[in-house]
Amino acid sequence: MKHLVLGGVRSGKSAFAEAQIADNHKAVCYVATSQVWDDEMASRVQLHQTRRPSSWRLIEEPLALADVLDSLNDPQQAVIVECFSLWMTNLLCLEDEERLAQEKQALLDAVASFQGDLVLVSSEVGLGIMPMNALARRFGDELGLMNQALAKLTDRVTFVAAGLPLPLKS
Repeated sequence: MKHLVLGGVRSGKSAFAEAQIADNHKAVCYVATSQVWDDEMASRVQLHQTRRPSSWRLIEEPLALADVLDSLNDPQQAVIVECFSLWMTNLLCLEDEERLAQEKQALLDAVASFQGDLVLVSSEVGLGIMPMNALARRFGDELGLMNQALAKLTDRVTFVAAGLPLPLKS
């Protein structure tokens, strides 16, 4: 099963997604897309690390997410990807339009062909005000379109707010 989990910052989406994959009886791989640039981000990463079971395999990949999913594509594999908003940020900061387009398409192809269980975590960016700067608007546009494409490719979509899951597609 493929499951997209959406929510805002501190909405509970990560804990919900982790609970979904933890109930799985397959080997679990946690794919982290974050990069640690400051102490505050290091604290966020530490929170996620302490919450995860030690038996989960960890792969850290900020850019080539499709390659990782392709390498894990096995019916007996369970994968959680945390998260697409950081992945999109990493790609946009490269300022390489060709790489951005290539990675986005490769990722959608990898999700479409993935045979194991897959839980994808992403921020919902469409509920706020229109940002004042061009990069923030571009981020919202790119991530919003990616979320829509992922929603079409997944069996389930859940929106999490205040720690409460709201099924959007099941």
